[in-house]
Amino acid sequence: MAAGDPASQLAPYASDPARSRGRLIAETPSASRTAFQRDRDRIVHARAFRRLQYKTQVFVYHEGDYFRTRLTHSLEVAQIARSISRYLGLNEDLAEAVALAHDLGHTPFGHAGEDALSEVLTDLGGFDHNEQTFRIVTELEHRYPGFDGLNLSWEALEGIVKHNGPVASPPASIARFCELFDLELATQPGPEAQVAALADDIAYNNHDIDDGLRAGLFTIDDLRDLPLVGPVFDAVQREHPTVETSRRIHEAVRRLIDQMVGDALAETSARLDRLAPRSVEAVRHADAPVVAFSDGMRQNDRALKNFLFQRMYRHYKVNRMTAKVRRVVSELFGAYLERPECLPPEWRQRAEGLDATGRKRLVADYIAGMTDRYALQDYRKLFDIDEPA
Repeated sequence: MAAGDPASQLAPYASDPARSRGRLIAETPSASRTAFQRDRDRIVHARAFRRLQYKTQVFVYHEGDYFRTRLTHSLEVAQIARSISRYLGLNEDLAEAVALAHDLGHTPFGHAGEDALSEVLTDLGGFDHNEQTFRIVTELEHRYPGFDGLNLSWEALEGIVKHNGPVASPPASIARFCELFDLELATQPGPEAQVAALADDIAYNNHDIDDGLRAGLFTIDDLRDLPLVGPVFDAVQREHPTVETSRRIHEAVRRLIDQMVGDALAETSARLDRLAPRSVEAVRHADAPVVAFSDGMRQNDRALKNFLFQRMYRHYKVNRMTAKVRRVVSELFGAYLERPECLPPEWRQRAEGLDATGRKRLVADYIAGMTDRYALQDYRKLFDIDEPA
């Protein structure tokens, strides 16, 4: 029986750490932790994970202390993923590990930073944060003497690489890795990875409602016509008419998350009943994901996404900041590509002997690892004559 995770507590279709497919580099098992618990712990102790504290989703870090960062978002996703996994009899530790790792590859300044890096790397196929996450956990983290990356279990790597489902056309870096350690990209993710992906969707949308309201990008009245969202806010207003707005917002968001989780549990349970999987492999080889929203909730989710895209992500205040930070990322990239001797010693040493393609990828890796705060500081040091180098 695996330490800390009795197999008797798992559903037959759950990922059992005692039956893990192992790691690319073989290691002695831990006497006190399962394979998936070790995965989670390695992710939490990674430098890339700590940097998430100062990487934002929509707002730049200095715009307010209450807006979510990639770190707080990842913790919220992990909490939802654990709750869903516990109900379904899945492995909570694996779901948590995938949830905590899913945003490691994000650049500073959210999608604006990613778009800027993708633009300057057009000839290399662009930049994708999901691929960058995979590269972080398989090669870019330099912590352990025996290997690069985190040497995560097969199940954790599969969950990370299939965060959005089966991968039909993998990037070159993932394809090369799979030649050494086949992650079976054409199949469905394991059930814990499916849970982490849906938990990401639930957390992202609902917490953007919270942040958007607090930032004044839209109002509660603007949400009234949205299916699901409007009725929930109306119900909270009726039940708590004298409570301050901040508490009503929190209560409404809490109820929205609860309703989405409840819908996902009901739909997933129905799909599992129909499929009747007797192993995790049966879930991977199913024609469709087993963890999902109902048709009605998917429509509600789509309506909310459309609203947030128009009223939040494309708000003129966000657009102004997006233009600024894209310029920061683009000019940092150009400066370091032209003068790699300006890179910190460790990165400058890595740049020596690289061809033009290698230098581009290295500079992109360096910038992608920056926090919002560090990128702005570095920009001032490079371009402000009065700023100490």
